[in-house]
Parts: sequence; C-alpha cells; structure tokens
Amino acid sequence: MENSRFKVQFFPVDVTVEIEKGKTILDAAYKGDLFINALCGGDGTCGKCKVILGSGMIESMPTTHISVSEAQKGYVLACSTKVMGNLEVIIPEESKLDKSQILVSEFPQFSGSLAAATANVEHFQQDPLVNKVYLELPQPTLDDSMADYERLCREIMVKTHVSLEKLTTNFDVLKRLPGILRGSNWKVTVTLGYRGPSVEIMEIQGGNASEGNYGVAVDVGTTTVVAHLMNLSRGETVDVEATYNSQIKYGDDYIQRIMYAAENNAMELMQEVLVEDINHLISTLVKRNHLSIHDIHAVVCAGNTVMTHFLIGLDPTNIRKEPYLPSASFVPPLRAHEVGVKINNNGLLYTLPCVGAYVGGDISSGALAIRLDKAEMLSLLVDIGTNGEIVLGNKDWMVCCSASAGPSFEGSGISCGTRAAKGAIEKVSITKNYHVTYKTIGDAPANGICGSGLLDCLANLVRSGVIDRTGNFQKGISSDRLRKTDNGYEFILVDRSETSTKRDIVITQADIQNLMRSKAAIYSAISTLLESMGMEANNIEQLYLAGGFGNYLDIRSAITIGMLPDMSASKVQFVGNTSVLGAKMVLLAKDAYEVARVIASKMTYFDLMSNNKYMEEYVSANFLPHTDIEKFPSVAEELMVS
Repeated sequence: MENSRFKVQFFPVDVTVEIEKGKTILDAAYKGDLFINALCGGDGTCGKCKVILGSGMIESMPTTHISVSEAQKGYVLACSTKVMGNLEVIIPEESKLDKSQILVSEFPQFSGSLAAATANVEHFQQDPLVNKVYLELPQPTLDDSMADYERLCREIMVKTHVSLEKLTTNFDVLKRLPGILRGSNWKVTVTLGYRGPSVEIMEIQGGNASEGNYGVAVDVGTTTVVAHLMNLSRGETVDVEATYNSQIKYGDDYIQRIMYAAENNAMELMQEVLVEDINHLISTLVKRNHLSIHDIHAVVCAGNTVMTHFLIGLDPTNIRKEPYLPSASFVPPLRAHEVGVKINNNGLLYTLPCVGAYVGGDISSGALAIRLDKAEMLSLLVDIGTNGEIVLGNKDWMVCCSASAGPSFEGSGISCGTRAAKGAIEKVSITKNYHVTYKTIGDAPANGICGSGLLDCLANLVRSGVIDRTGNFQKGISSDRLRKTDNGYEFILVDRSETSTKRDIVITQADIQNLMRSKAAIYSAISTLLESMGMEANNIEQLYLAGGFGNYLDIRSAITIGMLPDMSASKVQFVGNTSVLGAKMVLLAKDAYEVARVIASKMTYFDLMSNNKYMEEYVSANFLPHTDIEKFPSVAEELMVS
C-alpha cells in the first residue's frame, strides 16, 4: 500500500516533521513550528517563502517568483510545493523569520518606549485599574459585632471612598476571609479591581503586601506584540519585551488570517497562538525581574478590532463582510484566565474600546496617548501600517477612517522588502550621479529594505531622475545600476558582495507601483477626511505620526512622494507606539480607561470604500507626488516642476 505520510527534514535547524502526502512544505514548516517568511499567508503572491530542495520528490506549481538561475539551484516556493516523498529542505537565510531578531533597542517601533514610560500619565491622577490596599481592621467586640465581610467593606470604604453599593467579591475570597483575618491579627491587604460600575475584592492577603502590585500593558499588533511591565504601586515602567505575532504564519494581514481561520476551522488556533505570544512575553518579563506570575494582577491590551476579537475568542468573520460589523466594540473587563492569559488567578484582562470594523482599540489608545480629547488646535493622528488609520479633530469633534495601504511599507509584496529588524536598510540616499548610500538597523550587513528605507528610496529615485513622476524608470539614464531582467527593469541598491544574503538588493518597477499605491491610500484618506469636514491641509496645526516607522521616517521624503500633505516639518511630531502608551495610561489610571471609552464613542467613522471622492483622490494620488502639483508647492520647487 502506498505510504500516505512522509518525513520532511529541515536544515540548518535540523527539525524533522512527518506530514501527509500532498501537503505543502510550508504546511510542514508550520507543523514543526518553523517560521518561514510567508507574508501572503501561503497564497503564492509574495514570493518570500523560497526554500532549497536538497532531495526528494515534490510537485511544484510554476511561479514567476523563482528565476531560471534559482530553479537550477533547487529553489522552490514552500507554499506551492507539495510533499510527494521524504524530503530534505534547506531554509536559506533570506527566508527565515527569526523572532530573536526583534531587539527592543533596535526596532523602530520601540524607539524611546522605555523613556516614555509615564509621559502623559500626569494628565490623570494615579489610580490603577487594580490597586492593593493595606488595612488594619478594628477587632470585633460585643459592642461591634459586624460580620467579617461587612467589616472588611467598611474599612475599604473609609480608606478608598468606594461606596458599599459598588463593592463585590468572589466566593473564594469570601470563603477564606475569616481564617485570614484572624490569622493576621486583622491586618490585611486587599486587591481591588476596577470593573466599571463595580469594584471587585479580587484577593485578600495577611499583613502588608501592598508593594507587590504589577500590571502589563500590551500592544497587540498585526506584525508584532509588545509588552511593558509596570509597577502599579510606584507608577513606573520596569521592563519591555517584544516578539513577532505568531499569526504571521497564517497571513501577513488580518483579512488573510480571518480567511485562513474560516476556511480551516481554526478560530481557536488563532486565539491560542496569540495568547501564547502574550504569555511568553509576560513570563519572560516576570522571570527577568525576579517576580512571580501571581504578582501580575492586570493586563491591558490595545489592538485593532480583528486582533482584539482573536485575543478574546470572538468570531471576526463578519468584519470582512458587508455591513462590516464586529461582534463587540466595547468589551468589559474579563478574568484573564478565561481567555488563557496566565497571570494571578483572579487577575483581570482589559481591552481598549474599538470604534468600528477597521478602526480599533489601538487607535482609541493612540488618541488617548496624545490627548486628542484635550486638543485646542486641529490635529491629525496618522498610524501607518498595513492599514493606515487616521484620526482628525480636536477636543470638540473627531472623525476617523482606515485606508487599506497594504503591507508594502512593512516589506510585503516588495522583491527585497523585509520587516524592520537587524540588517534591514532603514535610510537610503541616491545622488544625481546615481551613487547609493544607505544605513541598516544595527549597522549590520544589509539583508533587505524596510518601510522607512523604501520610502526614502522612492523619494530619492524621483529626485535623482531614475524614475519620472509616473513612477516609471527612465531607460536613458547612464548607470549600470538600472538593468533589464525577464520580469522588467530593476535598480540595484546594494551589490550582493555587501549583503548578508549574497544576493543583490534591488527595487523593481512592480515594487515602485506597489509603494505608490500604498502612499496614495494614505494621502487620499487624509484628503478625504479633510474635505468631508470642509478643511484643507493648511488648516492642520499638528500632525502626529505613530506606528512602526517611528523616528526613522524622513518627513521630507514622505512629502516628496506625496504620502503626507505639503506642510512644515515643524508641525509634525513623532509619537512612536501610542497604542502601548495609551494602554499604560489606562493601566495606571481608571479615569484614563473611562476617557478612552468616551473617545471611542465620540469618533465618527468614515467608510472610504463606499466614498466616491476617496476613489477619485486615490487615482489622482497615484503620481509623484500628485497629479495636481499645485498641492505640493515645495515638491514642485524641489523637483523643479513648473
């Protein structure tokens, strides 16, 4: 009988996986918990999951992502190559997705994150969502014969001014209360958790244990997950840790992940891998700082609407179907263990409120972080990622939208694109003589080009005349860097002799068109919001840039290509990871939690996909910087366009 299962051995990691005949090499990698860079989720569209077949029988679909020379060396796409026998597979360096590459000190998303620990918490009185309070109860007498629980509540009311009507508890506390009170001579520490309309007595301990109160703020990003360990008693950031979101294995963007989960009955799996990432971060922070999981009483998570759904186990399927409705936007505090997050047994999980299907808790958190609800002047918050989320407004009103920019600025769909990690090109300069200089993250040998580098590259290509304003290569330039291949023209940025992958780092005509579509989506979303409110770009008094680009994005380059409106750089402020900063503010102040909910309810969401003006503007913005050069007078001068 024909063998229906085969072994796939991966090198250089030396992992062997047994898998059914007809499954793909990418399926085998997933099963072996190996991270191959499959940004498209296995659709065969990104070409990032190249592996080298050492030996064995396969069935491989034809693809334009593998060149003739690569095919001769045994390269295949892991996602479209079926296992038909025992295989030996080599994962080349450029196809690895190594979680250990994310270093907090080097990753743009985390720039200054530790220093910005409590930057805006001063806007609120420190009053953590979970608080530990030391009490010395008067011992009962014949004249004071109040029951144990009521006696405890009375002292809590005196110490914290929480009304009796708001206090609740769980049965475990009630059952253990008499023994703890008498065993500690009526001196106890209570842990109080804020649950909106009520305050729960979560835990009771003998003696003074009020100092051991910690919480974790988490930015649940589509690409990365970032956790900040906070001392809630002192209001201080203790430590920071980050990892790639393990759901990357199932798709680069959240729409692909929804589709994967729906088609493979994998909703629970998507939750499990995300929760496992969060648990790994918490465990790492706890061990490194000589704490116990028991010391963590609260976790606050900020993420887009889909990530929030996956985290708490809600079905996000309807988010991608008309009329694009989430299961819930405002989720009440939950017992953390109910969703699998491992902290104190009675610990609470809070999620930041979402605005709609495509504007989530990360944006309400961001608006809180910059205190948009207090802004007198017209302000614009732009969080650039796979989806460009944008908020326009001030203390009186807020409108928001989400532009499907695509993952180009995160390296996906770009021939030599990569995420921002060690070795990624983050800055590029091209002279009029077509000489290229660049800088990599960590000053390591180049292995690809990340978002900020791609943006710089596009701007410098048009400045130097390598491409025209339509984004097309100028074939008449005298440079060996511009060459024609089977797939069209490409421009060499870094020669293979300088790269860690020993492959040229190039930008192709298709790459340029992808980047132009991405920047056009951001600009046209901003323009549409402004026009909807009867305003123009020169009315913006403050522009806040948030997200992974951080301080690495060159404002002038962003304006040159037409991603941002033509405005003074003095109006632009980098605010880094506002998602996690807002989560930290909430963790340290109940009032901040309530303000975040008010902000989310106050925002008016604009659906761009049904907005004709947006589509018209999007077409016009697919130009460098725009078909209407009068909207970009400084760029016209820079490019000497009349």
